[in-house]
Amino acid sequence: MSADAFEKTSWGWQVSQIQQQVGEWFEYQLSRFDWALPKLSPQWSIDDWVLKLLNFIFWLSLGLCLVWVGWRLWRELRPYFNSRLAGHNSTNSHFKIVESELSVAQWVTRSQEFSHQGNYHQACRCLYFAMLEHLHEQGILPHKSSRTDGEYLQLLQMFTTSIQPYETLMITHEQLCFGNAEISADNYEHCQQAYQEISNT
Repeated sequence: MSADAFEKTSWGWQVSQIQQQVGEWFEYQLSRFDWALPKLSPQWSIDDWVLKLLNFIFWLSLGLCLVWVGWRLWRELRPYFNSRLAGHNSTNSHFKIVESELSVAQWVTRSQEFSHQGNYHQACRCLYFAMLEHLHEQGILPHKSSRTDGEYLQLLQMFTTSIQPYETLMITHEQLCFGNAEISADNYEHCQQAYQEISNT
């Protein structure tokens, strides 16, 4: 086996080196303290187990400090990470606030207003929320904030044979939330037709 095949260093070895150096530094500091003590008490000396105990306490306190700092950072930065991962913006949070306050008719009216403004992105979102409100008001699937679109589709298969219109609205909703898809007037027309099929059943 060649000399190049051997590992030159590793994390475990480096950590043990650091621990050894810290231990030696403590031992040196305590030995300096020990040199000053013979004037006061010649019988007194520091046992090896005390040095090990102090070394353990040092590493434990350092670890606890790092855990505490990490926890504080996580508490401060968690809202930022959550909003970035979920892809929320101010418009999305506005929709979440009013989601439970609007009726089906109000969602459909909003959708039409947005489509007249050329904002097909929000028009499709309103149709999606109108569909969810329709399911809630009909008693088919009550609101549940933790339920995903996939879960809605699985549950809807038990209640309806025509799942296609629901899929159209939910796939468009997923593209709006998690993709960068441009929503055109054609997309809105498909969503509107899907919603009409749902509301007529």
